[in-house]
Order: sequence, then C-alpha cells, then structure tokens
Amino acid sequence: MLYVVLFFTFFSLFLYVLLGGADFGAGIVELFSSRDNRKLTRDTIYKVMGPIWEANHIWLIILIVILWIAFPAYFNVIIIYLHIPLTLVLLGITMRGVAFIFRHYDAVIDASQIWYNRMFRISSLLTPIFLGMSFGALVSGEIVITNDYSQTTFAEIFISPWLNIFSVLTGLFYAALCAFLASTLLIGETSAEIRKIYSRKSAFFTIVLVLLGGAVLFYGYYTDMVFVKDFLQNTLSLLAIGISALLLIPLWTAIKKQRSVLTRIFAGAQILLVIFAAVNTHFPNLIITAGEELNMLEDIAPYSVIKVLAITLLAGGFVILPGLFHLMRSFNMIKFSMKENEEEVS
Repeated sequence: MLYVVLFFTFFSLFLYVLLGGADFGAGIVELFSSRDNRKLTRDTIYKVMGPIWEANHIWLIILIVILWIAFPAYFNVIIIYLHIPLTLVLLGITMRGVAFIFRHYDAVIDASQIWYNRMFRISSLLTPIFLGMSFGALVSGEIVITNDYSQTTFAEIFISPWLNIFSVLTGLFYAALCAFLASTLLIGETSAEIRKIYSRKSAFFTIVLVLLGGAVLFYGYYTDMVFVKDFLQNTLSLLAIGISALLLIPLWTAIKKQRSVLTRIFAGAQILLVIFAAVNTHFPNLIITAGEELNMLEDIAPYSVIKVLAITLLAGGFVILPGLFHLMRSFNMIKFSMKENEEEVS
C-alpha cells in the first residue's frame, strides 16, 4: 500500500508541474509578448485555459493532503520552515485567479482591466518562481531545524534557506520551464502565421531553460552543494537528463514543422525525465538540511492510515482521471493524431 501512496505522490507532482506549469506559463508568455501580440495571446489563453484552469491546482491539493496524512514529518518541515515562500505562492495563485476571472468577465470595461492584466501576468511569473525557490530550499542544505530559537535568528531559520542564489536560480528555472510548456501547448491552438509566433517562443524558452539548468548545476557544483554533487554522480539521473537533452533535437524539429501533437509528447516526456532525475538523486532523502538528510520513509503514518489512504487514492483516481481526461479531450487539450490537428487548423 505504501507504493500506491508513493505513486500518487509523484504522479500528482508530475501532473501539477506539467498542467499547473503550463497554466502559469501562459501568463509568462503573455508577459513577454509584444504589445501587438498580447491580446492575441490573451484570447488564445482563454480558449485553452478557460474550461479547465480550476482543475490544474487539484494536483497540488492532492499532493499536500498525501504529505500531510502519510508523511507528517516531511509535511511539518515544509510547512514550518518554508511558510513564507509558500504563503507567497498561495497569494500568487489567489491573485492570479482573481485577475483571470475579472479581466474576462467584468461587466464594465474600464481602466481596471489594465490592473487585472498586470496582476495576472506578474503573479503568473512570481508564483512559479517562489515554488521553484521552495524546492531549491529543500535540497540546498540551508534549512536549520532547531527548537532553540535563542541560538539562531529569524532570518537564518525562515528566510536564508529559500532566499539565496541557488534557490533563486531554481525558481527562475521552473518559471522558464512553465513558459516553455505553455508556448509549446499554444502551438497547437493557433494556425497559419500565428502559430509561428508560439513556435519561436517555444524555441526561445527552450534555450533559456537549458541555460538556467546549466547555471543551477554550475553554481551548485561550485559551492560544493551535496545535492548537485550527488546528482552529477548518479548514473540514472544523468541518463535521464541525457535523454531529455537528446529529445531537444526531435522537439525543435517538431516545433519548426509546427507539429502540435509531437511537441506536446516530447515536452511531457522531458518534464517526466527531469522530475525523475531530481527525485532519483536522493530518494528517499528528499530534504537536505544543514545538519542531516531527512528520510521520507521514516516517521510515516501507521500502516492502517497508509492502507486507507491508498484505497481512497485508488478509488478517487478511477473517478477523477477519466473525468479530467474527458474534459480535456472535449476542449481539444488532448489530440491523438496529426489528422485531428490538421482538421482543426483547416
């Protein structure tokens, strides 16, 4: 039953990075679009995100609930020591949702639309940055776990672990990943000359993503960071990153030829490989603090709780996944063949 819980833990993480990341990335693409293309991008975003945008964050909720119930020790560390960036993430998600609704459905079109647009774009950029910074904090070895607050300052415990160069680089990497996913998705939602715009953006953010990924590894190696050094010595992790890098060749070919189905397949495969590489490097020690590495499989919930949770997740999966698949299929978020895409374009 523990393996079932672990599967849904990382499956939820994968889907949130993929779907939620593309959700955030849509706002980033809009932010970095020219003034002439912003309205076009905004209209395309509503066509793509409008029917399902609320469903994307369900995977984050499921992930949090699983950690809270099955892995309370891990949940406590994350919630207590990263409460500041996670609060900023929550505020960003809320502000982004408010702006997304009001700039589209507000009955009065006035100057407030300008502020809604700015709120949506800026929160779409900052929210994934804070999410990436939170992950960077978990593996950077900067978290100080202590019960004696007289020996450490507030900044050392609650700010320094996530507000540092490595965490910032990790946050920027995730934001670039979101923009890459969104621009790749948008290729299949437009046609003719407009599609070339998102093809160029996808290629651009791919390059930015590679450069930031290299910067994260270089800085981590230069500062003798445990996670990065172990990552560079882990054969499976390096193999996964190598395959992900090789997929750039067919990805760029598909982008150049504006093949929406293939670009989505390659992009999804790359996300899966990157997550596998990151998790495999130190599993089950997925939190590295200043004093020790915390084992995810220690201090877990009793077997009776794990069993009930696993059964609930299996039952919920049979209900949620087919419904979500049908929803995405109904709004052409999922295409099975090039023929479907050609029919849509024509």
